Amino acid sequence: MATFLLELVSPEKLLLSRQVEMATIPASEGEMGVLPGHSPMIVTLRGGVIRVRENGAETERLFVGGGFAEVAPERVTVLADEATPLATLSRAAAEQRIAEAEAALRAITNDDSEAKRDAAMDRLLAARAMLAAAQAA
Repeated sequence: MATFLLELVSPEKLLLSRQVEMATIPASEGEMGVLPGHSPMIVTLRGGVIRVRENGAETERLFVGGGFAEVAPERVTVLADEATPLATLSRAAAEQRIAEAEAALRAITNDDSEAKRDAAMDRLLAARAMLAAAQAA
């Protein structure tokens, strides 16, 4: 079966760089499946799970907190704000992030910018996605 190079980079390190058959990424518009030969594009990511398929089976699942993905016919590069293998996610840590994000969202006033409100909401949604991923793992 045809493959493409999938690279997943977080601020700390290169987490993944190998040939895969398919990747499903949490694009801001919804889940996006990528196969070899995909049309070129750049998409923003929301908090969610990247699923990797190799040899006809799902081989890896990683939580990303947001970022960008550059898709090309023979390569996908994911630049994640944060990335964690699902097996290492902590439900308690996700619940703590939700509490912090909710507090930050409540602290926003009418005088704050729309960008600040959007960033706080994105942080809350990513924390909720992390909790959902931790519960499913």
